[in-house]
Amino acid sequence: MAEPSGTSDYPGAAFDAVWRRLVFPADYTPPDARRRYDLVVIGAGPAGLVTAIAAAGLGADVALVERAAMGGDCLNAGCVPSKSLLEFTRGARSDADFDAAYAWLREVRAAISQHDSVQRYTDAGVDVFLGSAKFVDQDTVLVGHVRLNTRRTVIATGSRPALPPIEGLAESRPLTNETLFDLKQRPRRLGIIGGGAVGCEIGQAFSRLGVEVTLIETADRLLPREAPGASEAVAGALAAGGVHVELGSQVRGVERRGAVVTIAIDGGAGRREIHADELLVATGRRANTDELNLVAVGVETDGTGRIAVDRHLRTTNHRIYAAGDVCSALQLTHNADAQARIVVQNALFLPTARADKLIVPRCTYTDPEVAQLGPLAAELERTGVAFDTYRTTFGELDRGRTQGDTDGFVEVLTAAGGDQILGATLVGRDAGEQVAMLAFAMSNGLGLGAFAGTVLPYPTRAEYVRKLADQYNRKRLTPFAK
Repeated sequence: MAEPSGTSDYPGAAFDAVWRRLVFPADYTPPDARRRYDLVVIGAGPAGLVTAIAAAGLGADVALVERAAMGGDCLNAGCVPSKSLLEFTRGARSDADFDAAYAWLREVRAAISQHDSVQRYTDAGVDVFLGSAKFVDQDTVLVGHVRLNTRRTVIATGSRPALPPIEGLAESRPLTNETLFDLKQRPRRLGIIGGGAVGCEIGQAFSRLGVEVTLIETADRLLPREAPGASEAVAGALAAGGVHVELGSQVRGVERRGAVVTIAIDGGAGRREIHADELLVATGRRANTDELNLVAVGVETDGTGRIAVDRHLRTTNHRIYAAGDVCSALQLTHNADAQARIVVQNALFLPTARADKLIVPRCTYTDPEVAQLGPLAAELERTGVAFDTYRTTFGELDRGRTQGDTDGFVEVLTAAGGDQILGATLVGRDAGEQVAMLAFAMSNGLGLGAFAGTVLPYPTRAEYVRKLADQYNRKRLTPFAK
């Protein structure tokens, strides 16, 4: 995408101007509301966008409401800019400067925003309304002074960063994912609270840009939701890249004085202070439900504002559905997409599609990448599920040797004595790509043994599945067969 003409007062400013015009045009004139909609969708993040355009494609009269920016967190302040930044700083580009990296992520965001733009959705027959929505009753949604009458409603308002209750934190004006990509210049030092996926990804990317990064995590390892081997691999990569990690550390207070943020922590080495120019908080999220007036329609939420839904994604008011981060513990774009497809069927037709059967992988896009599918071994042990373990390393594959990339491993857990895949952990530079085969197999009831007869191109990293299948088949051999 060629850079648009115009004066830029910071790296990629012209791309940002294009992006904003596409996702929240200041001069947009909304349509006249129809007498009644088949579906009103509140929120234009991944779940809302998929719901709206799919329903409109089926001939439904659809209204889509968005208060901030089309595309939601993923496009504007999540997956798209963060993965663009990670990719730009990977490999040969690891010596790139901050300005070039931020100009790149803004260019990518502007290009992708065309797919989520107001214009694309109006062209598809969706009535788009920009503004905050709230329920009047189960048949009426109010957007400003416009009343939208509806047969069914889908809440897809997503989530936002939640600041932990740390003394002085809010007053210190910390960065979150919503503001991180608005930086105009490189900080010399960056503190990060939270050693999960976001903290690790941003820590690695900023370290590659020459920023002194200190990553603070309360658990005794990074990526505490992932397998220990995955945590160890990522921790080693971050340390090798110059990221300083404080594990088992509690942040007791934060104070900003001028351009310096001071973070007081308690850890294995006692209480001490860390100084930074900027502080990123990556510790958790809260559902965006505060302004919807859900009490008026009998929609229940939990303590974090998350909407309660059944397996068909119906709320406690069965004429109102929810999808994505606003109702799901799995706050992932692909999960929101999958739930949206379920909602379209259930809201417009018979409510038979189920969300509780979805097989949803999660990925951390550090280098090496981490992909997880299903429960960890520790979770299975805790619930008393017997399982077998099959493991191989990418270094055992000829493709790994030819690439000079022998790091990483795959571990697949199957039901004890059989080949039903219960879960898998992949660690390697393309783990997010390689998990797709296992996700397909689990979603379609295929066991590990099914891969033994699959012909795969040689040499590829995908051959790991055949190696694991061969391990399974050798284990099945009886003494007589041997």
